[in-house]
Amino acid sequence: MQTFIEELGTVSHVIQLAVAPAFLLTGIGAIISVLAQRLGRVVDRYRVLIERDCHTPRNINEIRLLSKRAVWVHWSITFCTVSALLVAMVIVVLFIGYERSKDPSHFVSPLFISAMISLIFGLICFLREIHLSIHTIEVPEELKEEINS
Repeated sequence: MQTFIEELGTVSHVIQLAVAPAFLLTGIGAIISVLAQRLGRVVDRYRVLIERDCHTPRNINEIRLLSKRAVWVHWSITFCTVSALLVAMVIVVLFIGYERSKDPSHFVSPLFISAMISLIFGLICFLREIHLSIHTIEVPEELKEEINS
């Protein structure tokens, strides 16, 4: 009976260690959801501009900008997804370490550091896409005076 209680205590400790990465997965999932929605909006706007008959220089510039934004969102989603996969691997390694009665810290640390680096790159790409999205808003000359006053 004592062995069962000790093992139960160890399992609960491993579960406690895995809770923080699990919450991190939830946060990364929310970021990926936002990024997927942004990519969808970029693609929808791109399709509208492509289907128009008049390809004015302004439309062509916006199409170029939308293409750049799509690339940045794509990289952001990629890095965030890699981060989520690495965090999931951290959780798996924690439980494998428990099952094998081995110290998983020499695997967990590099995986977690890699996950955070990947998340950082994903968020940097997201910031770049946001910066590009601001350039799609152009105020017509006749409205600039009204806005500035």
